[in-house]
Amino acid sequence: MSRTTTTETDPRPSLLGAASCIAFLCFMMFAQIFILGEDWVTHISLILAIVVCAIVALLSGFRWHDVQKGILYGCEIAMLPMLILMMVGVLVASWIASGTIPSLVYYGLTLIDPSYFLFTAVIVCSIASLVTGSSWTTAATFGVAFMGIGGGLEIPPAMTAGAVISGAIFGDKISPVSDSTNLAAGIAEANLFDHIRSMFYTTGPALILSVILFFFIGLGYQSDGIDTTQTDQLLQGIQANYSVSLFAFLPPLIVVVLAYRRVNALAVMVIGSLVGAAMAVGVQGVAIGDMMNYMNYGFVSETGIEAVDSLLSRGGLQEMMWTISLGFIGLSLGGLLEKTRMLEVLLDRMGKLVSHSRGLIVTHVVASLATNLFSASQYIAIIIPGRMLVPAYRRLRILPSVCSRTCEDSATVTSPLVPWGLGGAYYMGVLDVSAWDYMGWTFLALITPVIAILYAMFNVFIWREGERNDVNAYEQEHRETAQPG
Repeated sequence: MSRTTTTETDPRPSLLGAASCIAFLCFMMFAQIFILGEDWVTHISLILAIVVCAIVALLSGFRWHDVQKGILYGCEIAMLPMLILMMVGVLVASWIASGTIPSLVYYGLTLIDPSYFLFTAVIVCSIASLVTGSSWTTAATFGVAFMGIGGGLEIPPAMTAGAVISGAIFGDKISPVSDSTNLAAGIAEANLFDHIRSMFYTTGPALILSVILFFFIGLGYQSDGIDTTQTDQLLQGIQANYSVSLFAFLPPLIVVVLAYRRVNALAVMVIGSLVGAAMAVGVQGVAIGDMMNYMNYGFVSETGIEAVDSLLSRGGLQEMMWTISLGFIGLSLGGLLEKTRMLEVLLDRMGKLVSHSRGLIVTHVVASLATNLFSASQYIAIIIPGRMLVPAYRRLRILPSVCSRTCEDSATVTSPLVPWGLGGAYYMGVLDVSAWDYMGWTFLALITPVIAILYAMFNVFIWREGERNDVNAYEQEHRETAQPG
């Protein structure tokens, strides 16, 4: 009851005010990319959007304290992911110095056929993220290695990044140890394994289609049609300057095991970095002082071979600062939009479309996409539309596993496509490819929402209570309100 009173008495922006903030953000992004041609200055566009939103909030009756609270709320959400991102930079540098990434690249170049490289990248990253429950860990480990291998095979980086991300988000979406999987199930009040079983109906076909697409695209990269000069230089340069061995796979193996055992992600990154640093000092002969510099500023390869030095000069905490600052600014905007109720106003207008299952699912997908786009966080995109639309699912007696599935079909999979969002910023920082470049190749993220909408339009796999043997559909009090009459 207290929540209802608070909602009714708090200031509330008009639809025009909320829409003007979103329109300004869209205009800034359009101008930045298509008029100015600046892909990498998103920070300033977001800051200007925050200024406009703050002005609208103040004119709507909010105090500066409320505006600041919203901004700090977004920063609080960003804190842990940004700390993890810092450690990703440290981990990448330590794994290069330890010979882990050079070994992964070396064996990958010798074992993977270019014709099946993209296909292999999707499958391997799918399995890795399914086991670990983390698309971020997969991208920072296997993803970085695949980017190096793809470069050696002369496959466009954006294409490789699309394959890596498609695989990574599949496992993150399906894995029972994934935070987004558990969050979506909890938000919709669905049983976790009912939720996962439901997702196979959308994510399964999306993965199959993605794998088929990458398989046929990869056929265009035949071994006999590729100049192997650069690949040979990479192999010779890596073998001559690094201790290449299967022992170098120890750090990623430890990371996979710890992640599978649900050790905290930040702790996993720290442990992986320290193991890599220890191997660099003990196996590669790197001085401790140099190792600390690499972990802070990034590893600098000085083999004299341009292909090797370009590939292996990267990582470091400081290299992540561009991405980290983007994450804080993007979530500051998201927190401001949420706490000043602008997202609520926009979603309320969409809520009028949910009187039948077709409109409900389509509205949920659109609302999650929009929230992802303007809040810069897949977690907010799961929570806000999900919780707001649960009563509509209940009224139509649609199972919670359909609601939870739709949360992930729209919010989770599209997070990497938002350049100013946490997911997009993370993948851009780790894979060193602009989201504007790789989004067209991230097939799973593009196909899954389409499948969800098609199911809604044709009323396929939209189960109602009694049509599928799910565990307790809703809490008892919710099930009582769902009874007709």
